Amino acid sequence: MKATIIGGGNIGMALAEGLTRAAICKKNEITITRRNAAALTAHSEAGFKTSTNNREAILNAAIVFVCVLPQQLDEVLSDLQPAVDVKNQLFVSVVTGVHTNVFRERLGNKLRIIRAMPNTAMKIGESMTCLAAANATKKDIELVQNIFDTLGQSIVINEDMMSAATALCACGIAFFLRTIRAASQGGVEIGFHAHDALKIAAQTALGAAKLLTVNQTHPEQEIDKVTSPKGCTIAGLNEMEHQGLSSALIKGIKFSAQMADNLYKQS
Repeated sequence: MKATIIGGGNIGMALAEGLTRAAICKKNEITITRRNAAALTAHSEAGFKTSTNNREAILNAAIVFVCVLPQQLDEVLSDLQPAVDVKNQLFVSVVTGVHTNVFRERLGNKLRIIRAMPNTAMKIGESMTCLAAANATKKDIELVQNIFDTLGQSIVINEDMMSAATALCACGIAFFLRTIRAASQGGVEIGFHAHDALKIAAQTALGAAKLLTVNQTHPEQEIDKVTSPKGCTIAGLNEMEHQGLSSALIKGIKFSAQMADNLYKQS
């Protein structure tokens, strides 16, 4: 299968690796585009085809991934429109905050398109990706899920939930990283060297996440296992709640979702 990735940044390259890992494409069947020709050198050396011409790059491609910034999208769609094969091409958009209607209005109402919201952990095969489809067949959805499942896990959701997915899934990486940083700073304050505190905090966070994914339990079930009457764990948890831990996270996620819903409108 021939594939084109419009925008060979971090997400674009992770997708290219996912396509080859899932045995959907060979490297020489994938064309990666960027505006800066010099930035394509590494991609060429890795065995991928490269181009600075988006319109030429999508010719004969069965699947086209659009991985550009929201403010770049209008120009990209105008460039692609004359070359799009609505009948035979599947589009996958990884553009934050852009509804599939935008693509169908610009490229054709019958365009088969799947909108994807992964996160940066896709580079290490641990992304959480939310997918929403318009006009796509069951086979299309299974194909795209197979690609993103090589980069972590994926679920299909209604498109009206994609702004929420952006906040919880994509922005969420930063939120959890910030809590790990805070935990490591607490570790320094109680006596650990910085590198030891960070290692302990990061591995503890990883273990906590795996408890939920492997055991399929609710966080409070796992919390109950480590809190004892008059113990230090419940004392620490209650102090964090008094200081607004849960409330701050919830408010931050809600605010990010509101921002995500307006990114394309503001561009």
